[in-house]
Amino acid sequence: MKHSVTTLIKEVLEEARAEGILRVESLPSIPVDVPKEKSHGDISSSIALSLASKEKLPPLEIARIILNGLVKRSEGFEKIEIAGPGFINFTFRKEHWYAVLRDILGKGDSYGRSDLGKGIKIQVEFVSANPTGPLHIGHGRGAALGDALSNLLATAGYDVQREYYINDIGTQMEILGRSVWVRLLQLHNYDIPFPENHYQGEYIKDIAKEMVTNKRLDEIIKNLRAKDILDLKKNPEEKVIPCFTEYSKEYILNSIRDDLERFGVRYDRWFSENSLYEDGKVDSALSGLEKSGFLYERDSALWIETTRFGDDKDRVVRRKTERYTYFASDIAYHDDKFKRGFERIIDIWGADHHGYVPRMKAVIQALGYNPESLNVLLVQLVSLVREGKPVAMSTRAGEFVTLKEVIDEVGVDAARYIFLTRRHDSHLEFDLELAKRQSSENPVYYVQYAHARIASLFREASERGVSLSESVDTSLLNLPEELDLIRDLGNYPEIIEGSAVTLEPHRITYYLHGLASKLHSYYYKYRIITDNPEQTHARLFLIKAVGMVIRNALKILGVSAPERM
Repeated sequence: MKHSVTTLIKEVLEEARAEGILRVESLPSIPVDVPKEKSHGDISSSIALSLASKEKLPPLEIARIILNGLVKRSEGFEKIEIAGPGFINFTFRKEHWYAVLRDILGKGDSYGRSDLGKGIKIQVEFVSANPTGPLHIGHGRGAALGDALSNLLATAGYDVQREYYINDIGTQMEILGRSVWVRLLQLHNYDIPFPENHYQGEYIKDIAKEMVTNKRLDEIIKNLRAKDILDLKKNPEEKVIPCFTEYSKEYILNSIRDDLERFGVRYDRWFSENSLYEDGKVDSALSGLEKSGFLYERDSALWIETTRFGDDKDRVVRRKTERYTYFASDIAYHDDKFKRGFERIIDIWGADHHGYVPRMKAVIQALGYNPESLNVLLVQLVSLVREGKPVAMSTRAGEFVTLKEVIDEVGVDAARYIFLTRRHDSHLEFDLELAKRQSSENPVYYVQYAHARIASLFREASERGVSLSESVDTSLLNLPEELDLIRDLGNYPEIIEGSAVTLEPHRITYYLHGLASKLHSYYYKYRIITDNPEQTHARLFLIKAVGMVIRNALKILGVSAPERM
């Protein structure tokens, strides 16, 4: 709908420029939108206001020039008129909307798909939680966002790859191995205090208990002398901790994979940070930066001059201890992404990584890539409430609300949908009781019930021997509510493209809520299956299209479309 209006306005502007009526040195972006007020038409454009300063003409005069050019292109429109200070409002003929309805049912599951992305290779990296503990509710929001965004971009024609980056080396992994090591020693009745800065959660004890049954590790413990065990700085720790780290990492990673698969999230690739070192990609990336003159030494450490590209200070990539920083890994990782042929990269991080964005943008530029090809989405925190009252996120040290616990309580559909009801950088309040409630207050139930209601109507029609025929008289759909529903259905492809361009899948939940609301209202106000066969066929034709769009949209969100509730 917007595309057709935009094309018409462009044609008129090009014609006006050719005739010398307007200068229009370069065609601007044509602003078109669906007005909130129905009296303003189906589509409205403020192009005349946008051109006024460049043309040095009043917006109304420019609007009249455009309108004159549109007159001979007005087929399909009921009216085109100027309103206010220079807005141009377009109202389509009913026949246009009936054609949209047939198009929807003709395309079916493919309705809403586009070639906007034109096969551009794009990578979405999300969750990427350190394998040092189970996924918590915040990771769940990032998982829902990353997966829905990937689905959305694929629907818009992009070649999408989902990736999980495993931070499997460094201090945190060593602390993980040592945490399990100490818990295992405690299980063997060694009186060793647990270090305060280590991982406190019950899952550490669970890993240790499982390792008790590992004969090889058990033999290592039995062969160690008590005095060496008690002194964690002795050589035995150096031999044992890497083994504990590897075992614990795999244990936690398997748990993360299980939780994500249950949540409906599957990755095309799990990428190990350690592989960057094993394959020499860190040295290669830093060598390239050194040759380009972006690295220097100071205080026995190696620095990258990110301030040359807008960062507030330069960053260390190798400490004076000769150990590389996490930033060095991130440099090599992003360099590798581009070398794998991705034209765009989307990283989904927690909001606490806000300060990390400028330095990554700087590095992308230093590596010779376009910094605009990197998009970083920062996901704000989630607060749990139950009937409006806060739920403690930590009852004692090391404990937190896991994604698994949330799924167990409210289900996958409710969790995913509610995570996607707000923009990613807005705080989200998740009401556990509301998520389970079977009422219109529950956003996912409200939308899914609309789909189930449509399925129920078709079951009723089948029981009455009513079936859709190919010769449906769509002109019988002339009620304001019916035309309003069709307009919403016609807007769906542009909702998808707009959401893909802005990287905002939450727009789909807004759209679905509005569509479901209109469907429910229509259902309560009018009978769908009537004594008039032609009218019944037309209304079933309409609601079939509504159900199809609801199903297509829910699929992007990774939420089911039940036929019974």
